[in-house]
Amino acid sequence: MAASTSHSFCSSLAIVLLAVLVIFTGSSSALSKNHYSKSCPKVFTAVQSVVQSAISKQPRQGASLLRLFFHDCFVNGCDGSVLLDDTSTFTGEKTARPNGSLRAFEVVDDIKSKVEKECPEVVSCADILVIAARDSVEILGGPSWDVKLGRRDSKTASLSAANSGVIPPPNSTLSNLISRFQAKGLSTKDMVALFGAHTIGKARCVVFRDHIYNDSNIDSSFAKTRQNKCPRTTGLPGDNKIAPLDPQTPTTFDNYYFKNLISLKGLLRSDQVLLNGGSTDSLVKTYSQDVKTFYSDFVKAMIKMGDINPLTQSSGEIRKNCRKVNN
Repeated sequence: MAASTSHSFCSSLAIVLLAVLVIFTGSSSALSKNHYSKSCPKVFTAVQSVVQSAISKQPRQGASLLRLFFHDCFVNGCDGSVLLDDTSTFTGEKTARPNGSLRAFEVVDDIKSKVEKECPEVVSCADILVIAARDSVEILGGPSWDVKLGRRDSKTASLSAANSGVIPPPNSTLSNLISRFQAKGLSTKDMVALFGAHTIGKARCVVFRDHIYNDSNIDSSFAKTRQNKCPRTTGLPGDNKIAPLDPQTPTTFDNYYFKNLISLKGLLRSDQVLLNGGSTDSLVKTYSQDVKTFYSDFVKAMIKMGDINPLTQSSGEIRKNCRKVNN
């Protein structure tokens, strides 16, 4: 009897542990590099042509597409929820504090329109974000890689989740950054490599003001240059003045971001904490000297980030319009 009870308990425990494992690993195993090889073989060409056109007109769009991917995946997984517009009965994630300056939604619309002409109701908006992020990096001079696909789109979004702190704010401490990324299954190495995406793009004065006026771990001449266009006092229009995250090569995906940190020229407080006498200093130094290692680690981290809790198989839907759920 005791043996039978013990066996029953162990079986129950195994079931519980399996359920927990499924919850935390999501269903990324259902993703495949060949997911659309038969159902939409021209998807990559379609996406890349739109991304290339958008970046040619405005190079900043590449960084904006990459940022959309990050902000999507960190809130309830890579499910396209960040793309949903508010309606009279629904509040999405676009008005969340970390998402107020997100851009390139129109580029995603253009991609979706072109992909729908090739293969209607086949390719998800979540997968479009993954492909567009990869293409943006490659077009701006960075590495390329094979992306895993097969995600489906959420039928909802969560303003509260987007505002909960899962997306680290620009004034984050190193410990907060590490914990936020670890909560998504990303290591400290993944985190530092992903921060290398700040080698492209721009930021608003409102998010780097504290760093350039109040911190000591910043090059004084660099701080003064930024202060010229970012006033100490809060409010418009000063808050929206922008500056490149990487002033050296702002539209090229390279390792100058890390070289800037070595020179104490990180624009955001959360940039410079990566090289501030802490546990990530050695990684920053490595990436500043070895672009191939940076690229390799960045690609691995991007693939891991794309694996965060995707909706697959019968979950979610394939939206016809990335801004709204299907009727």
